[in-house]
Order: sequence, then C-alpha cells, then structure tokens
Amino acid sequence: MNISQLSYSKHCILVHNNRKYFINYRPIKNWKKSYAEQNSGNWWKYTEASIPSSACILSLILYSDATTTDTLEKSSLHPIYISLENISTWRRNKEDAKQLLGYFLILFIKNEKEKTSPEFKKLVRETFHKSLKFLLDPLFENENGIDYKINNRIIWFFLKISTIIGDWPEACTYSLTYKSASSNFPCHFCLVQKNDLIDTILEPVENYFWNILNLNIYAATVPDRMHHLDLGLYHYQIEFTKGILERSSIDKMNERIETIPRYPGLKIFSKGLQSIARLTASEHRDLMKVIVFVVDGLLSNDLSEVYVKWNEMYILSRLEIFKESDLEKFQKAINEWIDLFVILFRKKSDSKMKFPKFYSWIFHIVDTIREYGAINGYTTETYESLHKSYLKTPYRLSNKKGIKEQIMKTIWRKAIIKRRVTEELHKTPTALIYTSKLFEFKLLEASIFFE
Repeated sequence: MNISQLSYSKHCILVHNNRKYFINYRPIKNWKKSYAEQNSGNWWKYTEASIPSSACILSLILYSDATTTDTLEKSSLHPIYISLENISTWRRNKEDAKQLLGYFLILFIKNEKEKTSPEFKKLVRETFHKSLKFLLDPLFENENGIDYKINNRIIWFFLKISTIIGDWPEACTYSLTYKSASSNFPCHFCLVQKNDLIDTILEPVENYFWNILNLNIYAATVPDRMHHLDLGLYHYQIEFTKGILERSSIDKMNERIETIPRYPGLKIFSKGLQSIARLTASEHRDLMKVIVFVVDGLLSNDLSEVYVKWNEMYILSRLEIFKESDLEKFQKAINEWIDLFVILFRKKSDSKMKFPKFYSWIFHIVDTIREYGAINGYTTETYESLHKSYLKTPYRLSNKKGIKEQIMKTIWRKAIIKRRVTEELHKTPTALIYTSKLFEFKLLEASIFFE
C-alpha cells in the first residue's frame, strides 16, 4: 500500500452564523513536479520534443580538467572524460561508468612573455576547440541518429550533449568567455554586466559548440558545487572570517579546532586553520560540521549565524529529489545566507563581492536544477578521482618518455585484463554428499589395484 497516496485535506466550503463548514476530502490529483535524474528536467522534455516520437535521447556528459601528474608539479596533462546521463546517478558515480576520451594538447612555451601574449592565448583556445571538433565530430556525422542493439533490441538514439562539467576556468574555456572576474561580462550564463554582476566579451575564436543543434553551451556548462561552494565560496567565507577577527580571536578559534576530540569519520585539524589554502573539498566539508561551534562568541551573533545559514543551504543543495517547494526553500536559504554574508564581509572583499561564482550560484543554480535535474547528477566530486586511475598511477608506471602513449597503453591493458576477469565464470564448489557405498574391499586385497 502506498501510504503517500492516502493523504487527506480539508477545505472551507461555507461560513454560516460565524461557523466554518469544512469538507474533508482526498485530492483527485495528488502529484507535484519534482527534479531528480536529468530526464525529469526541462532540458530533457524540450529535447525529446525535437526528435521523432519513436526515438530516444542518448545524453552525453563531458568532463575535463588539467592536473599535475607528479608531486613536484612539473608535468601536467589535460584529460577529457565522457559519460551518459541515461545511467542513473548512483551508478554513474562509479568509476567504470565514465570513460577516458583523450588528452588535450598542452602547448610548449619559450618564456613567460610568450605565455602572456594575446597571440599565444588565442592559439591555445583555437587548439582546444579544434581538438573538441576532432574528438566529437564522429558522434554527430549522422543527422538521422544511430541504432544501438541493447539486450537483443534495436533502439533508435539521437546523441545530444547535455552538460559539461568542470571548474570555472574550464567552463570559460568551453564557452570562450573571459575568465577574469574584472572582465566586462564575467558570467557565461547570462552575460550580465560587470557593474551589475556584472560586458560579456567573447574570445575572438570560433566556438565548436555553436555548430551543434539544440545546444546552448552557456547553459550547458553547469555550476559545479565542489568548485563553487566547497573550494570557492566557503573558502572565501573562512578567509573573510579570519580577516574581520582580531589576532586573539583567531588564536582562540584555532585552539577550539585543535581541542575537538576524535570522532569516526571526522577529520581533526590538529594545527588549526593555518594551512587552509591546501584543504581539499572533503576537508572543507568536515570543517562545516564543527565551524559553527568554533566561531560562536568570537564576534557578533551574525558570525555564527552566517555559518548556520550556510549549512542549511548546503544540506539542501545535496537533496536527491527537488520539488518546486524545495526549490523555493533552497532559493530562500541562498538569499538568507547571502544577506548575512554581504553584511559581514563586504568590506573585506577587494571586488566588493563582484565575483562570478557568487553571482552564478545566487541567480542560476535553481534554474539549472529545473533544466538538468538534481545537482548530484553533475558535480565533479566523483570525477576528480578519475585522475588517479587515468593519470597519476599510469604516469608512475611509465619511464617519463612518450608519456601519453605509455599511459594510453597502460589503460588499454588494464581494460583488457578487467574484461577477461569479468568474463570468467566462477563456479561455486558443490558439496559432495555420499548416501550409499559403491563397493568395499579388504586392505589385504589392495595389491590387486597395483598390478
């Protein structure tokens, strides 16, 4: 029995002699719009309407991020991965549901002067989009879609790029907008003017994604919670907090952090917040669990309240299903946190709070949920771990010459081994039970078996 379908309500039908008369009823239509997987969002609805009714959408996710391959940070690679939104979020978050597509070129520079020259910057962007064209063009060669055989059934698919995941600089590279917060139009979503955060100026390079039908590259480069919140706005909040506190209060804050007792699953910051610049996203999330008590009483009540408001907003951002009422609550939580954040820290911000992540989270994240579903479906948290399997570990196994070729061979061999292992049938040993004798003989007659 579905308990949720047994809800009853009452409605005032009449007021007579100062007495209200209510009708108790069970709603005939008892449903609400919710956003979870991508196919519950508006993008899927509109895209599905643009293809034949007998066809299906094969929704592609792209993720790329340049990273170092060694601890000395002298060598780096720029991988791009691909996954499918048709796979449910819980399954897609596993490593084998994502595949390495290739490595972008990293151009060699003679000196710093060449690196900062407009000509070199333009060449980097052109090379990036030419690489995208080479990698992705085969997917869109057939305008009439493609047929896939799945479980002995032929399904007609139309390939569509739905979301592109990455940090803010990566999103600007895809959309070819200026990365600097001081540019005329810093936000690639709406191209709002800087003064309003905030003239968005596009880079003088042809964008590969302009040629793909039904793809708005500026909306597809979705906000990433890990880079926007964990490593972005929350990091700013901690730094601004240290900026408005006196030295004695900062010492007291560090003492409180150091004295927090050990607890399973909770990271202990034994040296306080002295090394905050090197904290990972996971460590920032651990800090969220204790920071309200750490800053309590150090300044005004607003300081601890801004962290309470942050936690409320952050918890809502991790919901797996959003109803319209949840989105309203989420936007309200964002606005309440923003109000306190601006009051407390505006003077400590050199840009007077005019930074792109701040703006895009306030004005675009709720609309992005309506468009592409819950945030958990397009966060880089699970993609960052791919660097270990597809970059760092294979790099350590190489002889540091012809790195890309060696890494690709290592990954290829690993995939072959994994496939062979999964194809092997592991039979469960069957216990042998003897119910009767087959024959018997005397030990004195055993010699007959050796003749």
